[in-house]
Amino acid sequence: MLHREPCRLSFRSWLAVTVGVLLGWKPSACSDLPGSRPNILLLMADDLGIGDVGCYGNNTIRTPNIDRLAKDGVMLTQHIAAASVCTPSRAAFLTGRYPVRSGKWHLGLNCRSSKDHCHHPLNHGFDHFYGMPFSMMGDCVHWELSEKRVGLENKLNFCSQIMAIAALTFTTGKLIHLMTGSWALVIWSTVAAILLSVSSYFTGALIVHADCFLMRNHTITEQPMHFHRTTSLILKEISSFVKRNKQGPFLLFVSFLQVHTPLITTEKFAGRSLHGPYGDNTEEMDWMVGQILDTLDVEGLTNNTLVYFTSDHGGSLEAQLGNNQYGGWNGIYKGGKGMGGWEGGIRVPGIFRWPGVLPAGRVIHEPTSLMDVFPTVVQLGDGQVPQDRVIDGRDLLPLLRGTAQHSDHEFLLHYCGKFLHAARWHQRDRGAVWKVHYVTPMFHPDGAGACYGKAVCPCSGHGVSRHDPPLLFDLSRDPSEAHALTPDTEPSFYQVMERVGQAVEEHRRTLGPVPLQLDTLDNVWRPWLQPCCGPFPLCWCDQEGDGR
Repeated sequence: MLHREPCRLSFRSWLAVTVGVLLGWKPSACSDLPGSRPNILLLMADDLGIGDVGCYGNNTIRTPNIDRLAKDGVMLTQHIAAASVCTPSRAAFLTGRYPVRSGKWHLGLNCRSSKDHCHHPLNHGFDHFYGMPFSMMGDCVHWELSEKRVGLENKLNFCSQIMAIAALTFTTGKLIHLMTGSWALVIWSTVAAILLSVSSYFTGALIVHADCFLMRNHTITEQPMHFHRTTSLILKEISSFVKRNKQGPFLLFVSFLQVHTPLITTEKFAGRSLHGPYGDNTEEMDWMVGQILDTLDVEGLTNNTLVYFTSDHGGSLEAQLGNNQYGGWNGIYKGGKGMGGWEGGIRVPGIFRWPGVLPAGRVIHEPTSLMDVFPTVVQLGDGQVPQDRVIDGRDLLPLLRGTAQHSDHEFLLHYCGKFLHAARWHQRDRGAVWKVHYVTPMFHPDGAGACYGKAVCPCSGHGVSRHDPPLLFDLSRDPSEAHALTPDTEPSFYQVMERVGQAVEEHRRTLGPVPLQLDTLDNVWRPWLQPCCGPFPLCWCDQEGDGR
């Protein structure tokens, strides 16, 4: 039985582990292309809404460089981030031709000690890494929205109160002679209450030092991060890599820290956008894209480099506090990041540029998946996709070039964690794209378009609705998923449900049990695994100097 694990952060995790097999060259379908082994530059934003990009219809946030990519390349309008499931591939590590990752890793670091780096990018096929080994989050600076600090403070305060009550109880019992024994319990309870209270006060600073730092390969270069210069450091690292390896071919994966909260933006871009900190951060990321493209131009690499731009999710609607919205806009599409099958969370920008090979200005409305990057990159590298497992992606090159009229995807499945929420059927003979929702999150408050008051919508339990019969939409006529179809309004309702149900069952027969990596006791913080660039707890270092 093939083992495949559903995962929520599907593409970012999957790509980092299974970018391509680039050793042991074999003939490929793209060997007839001019420069058929191009440099490959993968650019991924973090939580960028499809409605935030100019070429996808936004006229209030300036994204001229991303728009230039679309003008000179191919733009996908139905590019899906959370389609299908993760397919861990034992042999599909990126193993040659200078693969490098810059940005955030977000796949863990250590197993048994603070320096074993078992999950480090260099242990997963990359030859070079520069960036955050963990994830950008609101707690990396003093920020209104918290992803970790508030929860830890509440727990520490609760424990402190319990210990204080215990100390008071022991003291009272001793004084009125209801309790016997040593005063040690009183002393230790009091000390514990004080330590927990102090720890709660310094939680924010501890998180910054513990989680928000930069690494170059296996060396911590900056702990904590000095965010005013992070953008320039990442751009310099990218430029240096391109110049060193311009004889190529190379693969460079740039995983932007933008536009995830806390929306850290340099002074040059702060206050420029009509949409506050989120718009400022988006415009700075677009400028970074322009700087990277300019580096390709200067080094004469533009025509033999395949550039791909996308986002790992749609905009995070729950990134809201009061009247301030810190997440993105998903245009006409319903929902946002982390909502299983709703389009707003999984339909993301998808742009490919390869001058002279891909037709400029081409727009494709066929369903595609971020998973497709894997087999596409493998084919371009003259490699071979592993044959001993199911690979969910499809080679996009024929569709991008126009030699194929339709996507190879007939069905795409949409998971929330390990739970299948929805399925998409591209019925080519009718030109229809059907969407069936089996489970949807319950929005809060009623009538809202998100789960406000929570970090993210739940995948299961009391926070979701299970639909029987399932909800059915025709995305080709109703991309906003505003009007669920019924047997009265759609003559083929039962035929569509039956065909999609068959595809779901066929998919489930390919799955097998695997250890759950999310929400388990094994997936908790362990202090002894925490990286530190000096003798613990003196985790302060700065090898970046003035940023040169």
